[in-house]
Amino acid sequence: MADHIYLDHNATTPMDPAVIAVMEPYLRELFGNPSSVEHEHGHAAAVAVDRARAQTAEAIGARPSEIIFTGSCTEADNLAILGVARAHSDRRHIITTVIEHPAVLEPSRALEREGWRITYLPVDENGKVSKADVEAAMSNDTVLVSVMAANNEVGTLQPIAAIGELCTARGVLFHSDLAQLVASADIDVERDNIHLASLSAHKAYGPKGVGALYVRSRKPRARLSPILYGGGQERGLRPGTLNTPAIVGMGEAFAIAKRSAKADGARLRSLCDRLRDRILTDLPGTQLNGHPTDRLANNLSFSIPGVEPLALMRRLRDHLSFSASSACATNKIETSHVLKAMFGDSPRARNAFRIAPGRFTSAADIDTALRMLIAESRRLQPSTKDVNAAFNS
Repeated sequence: MADHIYLDHNATTPMDPAVIAVMEPYLRELFGNPSSVEHEHGHAAAVAVDRARAQTAEAIGARPSEIIFTGSCTEADNLAILGVARAHSDRRHIITTVIEHPAVLEPSRALEREGWRITYLPVDENGKVSKADVEAAMSNDTVLVSVMAANNEVGTLQPIAAIGELCTARGVLFHSDLAQLVASADIDVERDNIHLASLSAHKAYGPKGVGALYVRSRKPRARLSPILYGGGQERGLRPGTLNTPAIVGMGEAFAIAKRSAKADGARLRSLCDRLRDRILTDLPGTQLNGHPTDRLANNLSFSIPGVEPLALMRRLRDHLSFSASSACATNKIETSHVLKAMFGDSPRARNAFRIAPGRFTSAADIDTALRMLIAESRRLQPSTKDVNAAFNS
């Protein structure tokens, strides 16, 4: 894999060597259960968890007591959606969007089957939701709005600060999945009026199998009911023995992100600008999916006329790793619900693929990837003069 170029950082990121280094002692000699604080092994683990909680909180402008560790960002999303619903049975309306991650859409659909009213807001052709649509959908029965900060497939940034301000003014809780944002953008849950936020370690150069949910304790306080029951860990909201090594890794990954996100974001945006400009120039008719400017620093989604993404991936699989859709849906050969919401079941939606460089991607990697992507795309394109017309029909 030494010569293989990885360009799928929106699916997962490699672990930063500094993260591996801080985790290793907790995989070996510091193996205690952090709930067993009465002896030295457990106390050492508990201290490590407390430090990671503080690091995670600081990275997003929260208090340590507002961080609940979970087994994944998916679990955090479920706890936010179902936990709010269980705690507020008197208000039975939730607002979300049609392009949310399945970790938000599926618990919402489960509540719908139980009699809750769920509003799924549309997005425009850039994948952006309108604050006006959020406001128009609100009623006296609305308890929660859930809008992801940045889309994992097309990179579009949502107006979360404006939506958060609206929700706070209307007495409605606001939840956002921040998984894609932590590694390369500034986050402040207080500034943006976010009341619940789902976090992922493995999207920020940390380990897989750990996530967190920010649960606001200040006014307006976010009140949740548990969806799992057990030994009462994590304020009773996420019972089960804590995964100390993974939590330590998440804390370190978030601390690194807090220090380096601005510089990482600027460098990645420059790499993506270069890649975008070459692809659009050298492959006429190619369309960039997602908002042209309000987008993740490390995400590019393209649709190339006459080029089927899976065929392109097969041709380049020995050299490049990139994605035809979100990683959580790769076991299904079907058009992404995000692209269909933006473009309908069209050639543009079906032909979309995603390129996502990361912290360890070099300019030389991008130049090599460009040569391969352009050459193979040209080989795949039909040699007909009306391919663009067919693509845009």
